Amino acid sequence: MFEITESSALNFQENIVKILSVLSDFRIKVAIDDFGTGYSSFIYLKRYSIDYLKIDKIPIDNIEKDEDKQIVKAIISMTKILKIMTIAEGVETKEQLKILKNLGCDIIQGYYLGRPVSS
Repeated sequence: MFEITESSALNFQENIVKILSVLSDFRIKVAIDDFGTGYSSFIYLKRYSIDYLKIDKIPIDNIEKDEDKQIVKAIISMTKILKIMTIAEGVETKEQLKILKNLGCDIIQGYYLGRPVSS
């Protein structure tokens, strides 16, 4: 899998569509990382050939508050329409996990599921 941050994708807009298309041709999965920290444009999600969208930890931290929950819900709803899988970063509590599952998030990452291990 190839990951590119949202801000990098926006900074290299001229070339990124070509690069992501080539990666897709080679069947390399592509993820946009840190979604929700920059401009968070749904328009470029439609234009780019991506497979996963990683929702940044910032809205996940406060997902128990209705406003943040609604933001995450909107992101997940849009990705479902675009057939992009969602990954929630920074899940640290059972309540966050429960809310994300109820919202239809595809993949969960974070300390609640396991701490990083050294190799």
